[in-house]
Amino acid sequence: MPTECKYLINVRVKFFRNASGLYNLAELSPATEGSAGFDLRADLDEKGVSVAPGGRCLLNTGLALEPLREGVAAFIYSRSGLGGINGLVVAQGVGVIDPDYRGEIRVPLLNTGGETLGLQRGDRVAQMIFQPFYRADFLEAEELGATRRGGGGFGHTGKN
Repeated sequence: MPTECKYLINVRVKFFRNASGLYNLAELSPATEGSAGFDLRADLDEKGVSVAPGGRCLLNTGLALEPLREGVAAFIYSRSGLGGINGLVVAQGVGVIDPDYRGEIRVPLLNTGGETLGLQRGDRVAQMIFQPFYRADFLEAEELGATRRGGGGFGHTGKN
C-alpha cells in the first residue's frame, strides 16, 4: 500500500512461534491499493485441521498487533471465497480485536456448508480491517426522541 494513503495507520506486529514463515511485513498490507483489509493465515502444524459440517475450530494466526492510533480497533471478517463458496465463516459473524489486547489473534471458524473442509498451515482463513470506533457515554432518559419508525423492527416494514 502506498505510504501517501491518507487512511494509513501504523501498527506494531509481533510474530508467534513459527509464524514468521507465514507472513512477511509487505504481505500484511492489503493485496491491492483498493483492498480494505489483509488476510489472516492459519498457524497450524503439518497435520492441518478438518472441520465437519456444523463444526467449529479455533485457529491461531501467529500474530499480535498494537495499533498506534487512538480510537482504532481491528475487526475480523470472513473471506468472501472461503465463506461464500465453501461455507467456512467467522463463527460469531465479526470478531473485534480491542486496541489494548496484546495476545495472539485467534479466529473461530464455523462450517456452514455440507462437506467437511480441510485447512492447512498458511491457508488464508479470515480478513482483518482496521476501523475507528466510538465509546458511548450513556445518559439516562425518561423518554427518547420520536421518530417515524418508533419501536418497529423485525420486518415491520414488509417483506420487500
